[in-house]
Amino acid sequence: MRTRAIALVRVGKPADQTAVELGIHPVTLSKWLRQDDIDHGLRPGKPSAESAESRAVRRRLGELETELAIIRHAAKFLGQDTAGPTRRFYPVIDSLAAAGAPVDRCCRVLGVARQNYYKAKRRPTTPTQLRRQWLTGLIREVHVASRGTYGHRRIHAELTMAMDVNVCSRTVSVLMTLARIRGLPASTRGKNLRSVVTAADLVNRKFHRHKPNELWVTDITVHHTKEGRVYCAAVPDAFSRKIVGWSIDSRQDSTLVVNALDMAIRNRRPTPGGIVHADHGTQFTSWVFGEKIRSAGLLPSFGTVGDGMDNAMMESFWSSMQIELLDRKKPKTRLELANAIFDYIEIFYNPQRRHSSLGYRTPIEFELLSEQTPIPAAS
Repeated sequence: MRTRAIALVRVGKPADQTAVELGIHPVTLSKWLRQDDIDHGLRPGKPSAESAESRAVRRRLGELETELAIIRHAAKFLGQDTAGPTRRFYPVIDSLAAAGAPVDRCCRVLGVARQNYYKAKRRPTTPTQLRRQWLTGLIREVHVASRGTYGHRRIHAELTMAMDVNVCSRTVSVLMTLARIRGLPASTRGKNLRSVVTAADLVNRKFHRHKPNELWVTDITVHHTKEGRVYCAAVPDAFSRKIVGWSIDSRQDSTLVVNALDMAIRNRRPTPGGIVHADHGTQFTSWVFGEKIRSAGLLPSFGTVGDGMDNAMMESFWSSMQIELLDRKKPKTRLELANAIFDYIEIFYNPQRRHSSLGYRTPIEFELLSEQTPIPAAS
């Protein structure tokens, strides 16, 4: 198109008429003609070939800078030890990917097979790994509660004597070293981004579960009416996507999330060991919410600060409710909105809405079938 337009003008056809006939903006055609004059030496400027070469050089420099940053990050993470297996680089790749670096390039620079990396990412967390992550969260809580003074011996005593956790001192020491938690007189390490002591992330974006009540996720959303805001907290079961607990209020406080969790506990009566996964909102990091989790024998889990993908299942539910309910009708009062949310969850979402991840079954149907015949869990 560009070559044809320039040729028509060069043979004497008016530029404005050429632009109209070819559907080109006159300014665009003028730029093409000016660049063509530069390419043929008729006026000063940078030729197209030189501009393309400069763009290629700048692109390659950007790639090299990214690769250099990858190497520097890996060296800082692993120190002088280069004799370990390639799986030691997986946390480095996770960190770099979270910072925006391409995974393929990270694997190539670090000498890691991309297929093996993704295979490790998909591998479910073992019970031993889960327990170690949970213990690390408890250790971090005890360490901060001691104002950063406790070493592994005092933390071990606090865990075994005050919290009745069965763990040996050596394990506490190893977990503290891996988490870079040190007592005095060691130097102070990095602080939590929001200065709040929370449990570790026991999910790591792996929402796949084989049984009900193994993993619950929760979050808060806000909607507006002419009377004011309405806050809704919900608790879906990762196994079937069923909303097992929810709460609505005009205030966004810990009572809102505790009521939703209390409804889930009363409805499901879970066995000890299940996980309750949330973000770092003050309502979820509050003492009363954590105590509600622990009193039910469940394990708290928190995703990365400010990363919605760590609670992607919850975000998916909010998106569905927004599209299927709230975008279609704007409630005017708080009561009208509360009734609409109740109807969506209890009348439509749980018993009627079909999910592609459940083989196009409804959450209630999926759970009933799982009780009769083992079927693959939602992914």
